[in-house]
Amino acid sequence: MTADAWAQLALLVVLLGVSIPVLGTYLARVYSDAHTTLVDDASEPVGPSGAGAAPGDRIFLPVERALYRLSGIDPTAEQRWTTYARSVLAFSVVSVLGLYLLQRIQGALPLNPNELTAVAPATAFNTATSFVTNTNWQSYSGESTMSYLTQMGGLAVQNFVSAAVGLAVAVALMRGLVRRRSGTLGNFWVDLTRGLVRVLLPISIAGALVFVSLGMIQNVNSNVEAVGLAGAPVAVPGGPLASQEAIKQLGTNGGGFFNANAAHPFSNPSGLSNLLSIYLLLVIPFSLTYTFGRFTKDRRQGFAVLGAMVVLWLGSALAAMTFESDGNPQFDRYGVTQQADDGVVGGNLEGKEIRFGSPASGLYAASTTGTSTGAVNSAHDSFTPAGGAVSLVNMMLGEVSPGGVGAGLYGVLVFALFAVFIAGLMVGRTPEYLGKKVQGTEIKLATIFILVPSVLILCFASVAVLLPTAASSILKPGPHGLSEIVYAYTSAANNNGSAFGGLTASTDWYDTTLGVTMLAGRFLPIVAVLAIAGSLARKQRVPVGPGTFPTNTPLFAGLLTGVIVIIVGLTYFPVVALGPIVEQLSL
Repeated sequence: MTADAWAQLALLVVLLGVSIPVLGTYLARVYSDAHTTLVDDASEPVGPSGAGAAPGDRIFLPVERALYRLSGIDPTAEQRWTTYARSVLAFSVVSVLGLYLLQRIQGALPLNPNELTAVAPATAFNTATSFVTNTNWQSYSGESTMSYLTQMGGLAVQNFVSAAVGLAVAVALMRGLVRRRSGTLGNFWVDLTRGLVRVLLPISIAGALVFVSLGMIQNVNSNVEAVGLAGAPVAVPGGPLASQEAIKQLGTNGGGFFNANAAHPFSNPSGLSNLLSIYLLLVIPFSLTYTFGRFTKDRRQGFAVLGAMVVLWLGSALAAMTFESDGNPQFDRYGVTQQADDGVVGGNLEGKEIRFGSPASGLYAASTTGTSTGAVNSAHDSFTPAGGAVSLVNMMLGEVSPGGVGAGLYGVLVFALFAVFIAGLMVGRTPEYLGKKVQGTEIKLATIFILVPSVLILCFASVAVLLPTAASSILKPGPHGLSEIVYAYTSAANNNGSAFGGLTASTDWYDTTLGVTMLAGRFLPIVAVLAIAGSLARKQRVPVGPGTFPTNTPLFAGLLTGVIVIIVGLTYFPVVALGPIVEQLSL
């Protein structure tokens, strides 16, 4: 790799290192049990333990109180895990129906300067489930399908609330781990409101202003007809892009305003905007580990989880950057150099933007699939087989490197339960995590959490390979075609949303099955996580003994990393071997 690539990676790591403790501390105070927002405007914002105000109360409390009154929410009421789960599901069902309806009637609504018609039923269902589940899979061209009202009032709104739901579930699990003999996990509606008002909205507003200053468009103008370099007429698009781009990255959503997503120059105009985009999609998932340390009153617990995430992310980023920088070995036989120098960008440039180059494209791909973002600044279908395998395996990990907003943390904590279970068996004691005994109930629920995505991926992919109508959507048959299908279902089941691009997914089969996969892949694991949280919250902490395995050390971080890799490897290695590994060896 070039010195510029190393410098960009180093700068990103420094920015994250500075931000993680600041944002992590802020998140901990926002969601602290000591901050129980009161409805009475005259009351001091103090919690049940007498703790002081949370940051920004003077600005955010009036907004929150107005929302609570309007919605009839009692912010001091707590919910059992079953009620919390029902609230998540009910909110999501209403969101799916509302977004589906908006797409179906958009042709008769305002803010549609390009006069786009109603979205087809199958595509509308797929898109509604996609954005509500934080997947943002897109089987359509955004600029030629969705009106500005649908983009702003439907898709962008779901970018906010789906991320806030993930944050709420992660916070509920943390409460379950630290509370003693408690039957409740907090209030979903309060957690949802706090995440929106205090976290996602203010950071997104700041990010959108920066993006506009870097050259992203932000207007409600219709397309402008112009003459291209070849003399043919072209349509120069307008639209409310920067505001949607900010939350798309910050909320690990990934759905693009344009079909080209972050490869479009209006969406990602420069290397600086590209770096800022990567930073935004990583900052909350990584910062939540620091929040976890603050919740447990042991920052080393958070550092152990952070260490596992960083090892997985950095390893995948370096692998993708290296594979794409080395280029395609098929060119070597013709004496064509792919090495970068002052006059040559270098590397595998097929499907990539010259303004980013191969290393930055590899870093973006590893980061967007290591989280549940799914945005793309290049065509993953054109990566080298090994480079494409990095993105595929990242999603198969359950996207815990570092994962989506909230989803990454609760995913890695489920793996942590498996790690302490294995460690407990090794030392001959009942497994414990943060002083809570990990017993059959938690392990069974954690097993469901792990099995749901893998069953969805392998079963639907198997049927798609054998079904002639589904297999006909493959662009390139053989190992690469298998990778295209497996990638699509892996992306849907793990709520990522990126695509290889070679698969024609805009068919009734894929719109329907991918929609079902996204719903099941999102909400069945969430219910399992909340059940785990409820089970742990009811338990009393046990004292630390000589046989207790410490979970705040580098040794545990290594064990956690190994458990993740082994479980995922045993589940998916055969299909990865038949796809990208065979294709790479054929080169």
